Amino acid sequence: MHLPNQADTICALATAPGLGAIAVIRVSGPNTFPIVESVFKTKKGKVKNFEIITSHTLHFGDIVLDDQTLDEVLISVFKNPHSYTGQDTIEISCHGSTYIQQQILQLLQQKGARLAEPGEFTLRAFLNGKLDLSQAEAVADLISSQHASAHQTAMQQLRGGYSHAIQELRTQLLNFASLIELELDFAEEDVEFANRDQLSKLVNELLKSVRTLRESYATGNALKNGIPVVIAGKPNVGKSTLLNALLNDDKAIVSDIAGTTRDVIEDQLVIDGYRFRFMDTAGLRATGDVIEQLGVERSYEYARKANIILYLCDPAQSTAKEIEEEITDLQNKVGEDKFILTVVNKCDLHDQSKLGDYANLPNVIFIAAKTQLHLEELKKQLIIGSGVASLENENQLVTNARHEGALAKAEEALVRVITGMHGNLTSDLLALDLKDAIYHLGLITGEIYSDDLLGNIFSKFCIGK
Repeated sequence: MHLPNQADTICALATAPGLGAIAVIRVSGPNTFPIVESVFKTKKGKVKNFEIITSHTLHFGDIVLDDQTLDEVLISVFKNPHSYTGQDTIEISCHGSTYIQQQILQLLQQKGARLAEPGEFTLRAFLNGKLDLSQAEAVADLISSQHASAHQTAMQQLRGGYSHAIQELRTQLLNFASLIELELDFAEEDVEFANRDQLSKLVNELLKSVRTLRESYATGNALKNGIPVVIAGKPNVGKSTLLNALLNDDKAIVSDIAGTTRDVIEDQLVIDGYRFRFMDTAGLRATGDVIEQLGVERSYEYARKANIILYLCDPAQSTAKEIEEEITDLQNKVGEDKFILTVVNKCDLHDQSKLGDYANLPNVIFIAAKTQLHLEELKKQLIIGSGVASLENENQLVTNARHEGALAKAEEALVRVITGMHGNLTSDLLALDLKDAIYHLGLITGEIYSDDLLGNIFSKFCIGK
């Protein structure tokens, strides 16, 4: 695909469409100033010459259509290169009438601007060196953030986050790759410019850094999109009741009939600024009902993908020893590294002195979902179990699936370099693998890009950004 022409002057509504107190219309491009000058007059009826006006200043006046005032507006002037896009930019703050918005946009188009394509302002910011590609993608994440952790991770990436680390890794690889390329030019003299011991040490260090970044994606993605929590357990232990209590809503059907929940019911809750995605699953038991068995299999499938499992149990149904065996079996099926929080439900219906054996269960907490007893303590345990609190100031979390894929490719290339050096691979073959790692790291920050890649990324942006 072909990227939009930067020589065009573009305009678009930068605020959300619809009625509001004010709306902001953004204009950017080489002819921004003359276009806006042709439709704007001061309160004294004078035409402003924005070319000689100081950047980052505000100007009050009227948008004029056929000598008639269309609206009173406030003009914000940003001169290149000190603007969001790196080009001359003006933002028009007008009243929020949809009619006024449309009339101003039509007027700007009549004077020579065109409507911006999705993400075109941010695309220009990238192409003009105002943002790298990962920072540009963080803009979209920031706009769509709906809770504190998503906002925080987007802000960290927008400020540079791990992109600076990626650039440093790539620079070091480029330096060594250039030395190896130099060796190829002097192959007949058998000269070694790139010390193999130093290269081995460097590649091992870079591999460790790349692997750490890639592995952070699971946590980063959870912070961005919500931490998945599966509510599991036998039938009729109160899983649906717990989901409803956490959400303070009758989301799931509650019944004394075992096997009522046959599919996964999901909803979200923000706890202390972190989004958790709760999934109520079918009761774990052997059953001859084909549909219910499919639900049980799906319960295990979701549990394997979850960050946290709330294993709900009822002392009236199982002894402490039986529950311990159930949790061990579940741990074996979903993975030893999966965090399981043992939740003893309906504790208000039992003599507290008889619950002592249950206190020794792993990561145990006692609640009564129906009466919401100890639910606040359960929420605190979710924060602790998720580990998000320890990541509050972490600025090198990968949250983007595209970045994780590129890091995985870079990791594979670096492993091939190490394997090649151990096998005394020739310089030309080592250079190919080094270039592959450099290429995939460059895709993350945009040192390397294609029109199709940029088109795919920025087409997902809103039009005014």
